[in-house]
Amino acid sequence: MKKVLSIIKKDPWLAPYKEAIDGRYNYAVAKKKELTGDGKSLSDFATGYLFYGLHKVKDGWIFREWAPNATAIYMIGGFSQWREEDKFKLQPTGNGVWELFISDEDLKHEDLYKLSVHWEGGQGERIPAYARRVVQDEETYIFSAQAWAPKNPYKFKVKDFKPSKDALLIYECHIGMAQEEEKVGSFEEFRKEVLPRIIADGYNAIQIMAIQEHPYYGSFGYHVSNFFAVSSRNGTPDELKRLIDEAHSAGIAVIMDIVHSHAVKNENEGLGRLDGSENQYFYGDGRREHPAWDSLCFDYGKNEVLHFLMSNCKFWLEEYNFDGFRFDGVTSMLYWSHGLNESFSGYEDYYNLNQNGDAICYLTLANDLIHEVKPSAITIAEEMSGMPGLALPFKDGGIGFDYRMAMGIPDYWIKLLKEKKDEDWNVTDMFWELTNRRAEEKTISYAESHDQALVGDKTIIFRLIDAAMYWHMMCGDEDMTVARGMALHKMIRLLTISTAKGAYLNFMGNEFGHPEWIDFPRQGNDWSYHYARRQWSLVDRKDLKYRYLNRFDNVMVNMFKTTKGLINSDIVPVWDNRGDQVLAFMRKDYLFVFNFNPTKSFTDYKFLAKAGKYKVVIDSDALEMGGHQRIDDSVKYFTQNDPLYEKDQKGWLSLYLPSRTAVVLKRSK
Repeated sequence: MKKVLSIIKKDPWLAPYKEAIDGRYNYAVAKKKELTGDGKSLSDFATGYLFYGLHKVKDGWIFREWAPNATAIYMIGGFSQWREEDKFKLQPTGNGVWELFISDEDLKHEDLYKLSVHWEGGQGERIPAYARRVVQDEETYIFSAQAWAPKNPYKFKVKDFKPSKDALLIYECHIGMAQEEEKVGSFEEFRKEVLPRIIADGYNAIQIMAIQEHPYYGSFGYHVSNFFAVSSRNGTPDELKRLIDEAHSAGIAVIMDIVHSHAVKNENEGLGRLDGSENQYFYGDGRREHPAWDSLCFDYGKNEVLHFLMSNCKFWLEEYNFDGFRFDGVTSMLYWSHGLNESFSGYEDYYNLNQNGDAICYLTLANDLIHEVKPSAITIAEEMSGMPGLALPFKDGGIGFDYRMAMGIPDYWIKLLKEKKDEDWNVTDMFWELTNRRAEEKTISYAESHDQALVGDKTIIFRLIDAAMYWHMMCGDEDMTVARGMALHKMIRLLTISTAKGAYLNFMGNEFGHPEWIDFPRQGNDWSYHYARRQWSLVDRKDLKYRYLNRFDNVMVNMFKTTKGLINSDIVPVWDNRGDQVLAFMRKDYLFVFNFNPTKSFTDYKFLAKAGKYKVVIDSDALEMGGHQRIDDSVKYFTQNDPLYEKDQKGWLSLYLPSRTAVVLKRSK
């Protein structure tokens, strides 16, 4: 009898697709064996960054590039007056590899350089594929590689950091827009000014966007040109290392937003036609260009591409001490259609020959490699189709991610805010939407990420309050629009984190209801930085209400951070009443109760709960949370025995539930 993979045992509905699931599993097993050979590991395979690119050696530098279509390659720079010279001509060593030794007299730390690549019928200036430092000229805007070998490179002080094994509480951030001034922020500014805020807010992980070099700032870092280079607009490699080290010293994991789903089309800055061919790293046919993203699609079926991308994963782990990755655009990788115009309404949609088997194999091996190099590493899939097994281990027949993003949750909240009146909010539907996930996989729940803050969309707080934010956020101003918005902002976020399974994510500034949208400098806004920043002064001001939202977020996050196992515990439904708009459920000894009713407050509201004594630990209506203190949080609540439910150890709990209020009560015997 053939082995039945755990993925099918855990979900019998997958049995009809056993052949397809076995096929992708066996393909990954075979590919791993092909790449590693006898006695080697994926880590041994993923060492391209140690061989290719520019490396400091005794008395000089050694440089190598893989360019199988090239007929000649020269290194050019200030040392050659940016002209081709025989002295700096690379020599072919076989299998498409070119090599050059250049002396210390000719090339020094911080010198700029490029490659002049020749091929049959053409020539072009290129930046090396494995360049670790790429900078842009402030006057010409031209990008060049930069030799980087400082005499006193930064040395990590924290060498064996391990992320939290319990609740993963992620603060998603963008270094460039993390300052209040209208400019591009730096790693140093973030380390000194923003990291202390994250520590104080209680988050135990930061997820950093736009680390890899990208030519267009407004792409949010998702059109990558140089996969091994830190975005120089934010600072130096050593400054990023120092930021990561300081985060680790404060107990905060650092996750990198990595882009392996596509690459920028630019040829002078990126990988496009690096050696003159269209199919060196990308598909050479109609699959080459992404139909929606104006970018190039990697050919995951080529071993050289696997070598490049897997080496990239290992590089960021070992060189910069990152704790893992959020893989962007995973849906686009999994399907030949890139997930465009797909409904994904049934299991047959995951096994209908629309799947890119090579990309699935790459993601499986990348996860395997990452956990081999750093067993404590975190991998997250940004994926919206719901493909089964995405966050299951490779050995069980899965693709190997630790977490998948619960992308349907923010979509649900936005749809609800846009389309439903408050009195029509259905708490039964809410609970289903927030808990509907694969039982065997961990997910990251979030009410909103950077996606919901971009121009063309609105954050939750801005949808709730809109223009009133400009005039009525002063303490003491009892504007009803603001009061409604703040109450629902707190309730939405608490319901989202309290139904999470494993992890929760917040985008920078949303914890205190940052107003307005995000709009990066572009021609359409006269290259303004006005909306590409975070106004921290709003939450620091004691005369504004933003601090109340921040305080609520602190209390909420810290409860899940300090209560071991809470975010991974079973969610036990207690009560939901569509007419009253009241929802209650338990996790461990914590009872979460929500009254979404916009007009009705309930006195002595009764429902069955686990027998015991309860006390309030979070009250969204508390004065220090910007509420009206309609609940006396010092009151202890006792369940009333009912002979009918003694066997179930349940009793009647009677609570006062003000309108638009959420409370968390802790049970004791």
